Amino acid sequence: MPPRPYVLAGSNWKTVKDTPFEVAILPWGATEPHNYHLPYGTDNYETGAIAERAAEIAWKKGAKVVVLPTVPFGVNTGQLDLRLALNMNPSTQLALLTDLASAIAGQGVKKLLILNGHGGNDFRQMIRELQPKLDLFICTINWWTCVKGADFFDEPGDHAGEMETSLMMALEPDLLRPLPEAGPGKARKFRIAGLRDGWAWTPRQWSKVTDDTGTGNPAASTQEKGEKFLRAVTDRIGGFLVDLANADLNEMYE
Repeated sequence: MPPRPYVLAGSNWKTVKDTPFEVAILPWGATEPHNYHLPYGTDNYETGAIAERAAEIAWKKGAKVVVLPTVPFGVNTGQLDLRLALNMNPSTQLALLTDLASAIAGQGVKKLLILNGHGGNDFRQMIRELQPKLDLFICTINWWTCVKGADFFDEPGDHAGEMETSLMMALEPDLLRPLPEAGPGKARKFRIAGLRDGWAWTPRQWSKVTDDTGTGNPAASTQEKGEKFLRAVTDRIGGFLVDLANADLNEMYE
């Protein structure tokens, strides 16, 4: 693999010390079961790969961006009864984010993008708390919201469904078990109307929602769908990174 100066883990001090990075990208995933057929690290494989591919797009357009190592633990308080679902509480995430953001802010990087790959993570309130304390612009993207999943998939699914399965077929096909071994990903809904319809909210207790840990049917997944979706997502985020790198933080509003 040729050198990738936009990926910190594979870079060296000789390169890094003289590169005026404008944007740091922090991929943040989770470690949890994904139905019977996808690996526990699905969120990490997806988010790390999307970050690196989007960064490559931006780098080739002149944007000085760098992808930090992926944080592999997310908020999994609703999965604590599922074996080896590894939980990191939001308060712990805030402490970790504070340390990392403080470090890069003190080293001249002006902008941080948290690229989120796990539905249980929510960094918005953490950013609100950190932003006034640091000389660092912080923003976040949930990568699965960048483009409409329904434009690429018959039934995108919420977790380990057609979208994630197709994406992993494109990224890490050797890590998947045969698709016929996957469960149907049928999810039970709340009995309370407000929670069921989405205008009220509470975390879901995962083992009571689904029998196979998936929510979304992966049966129609294909590698081709995953590759098309991956290109669309990385193109969109790559364009955002170019805009962010070129942005004047003193002139952010029209």
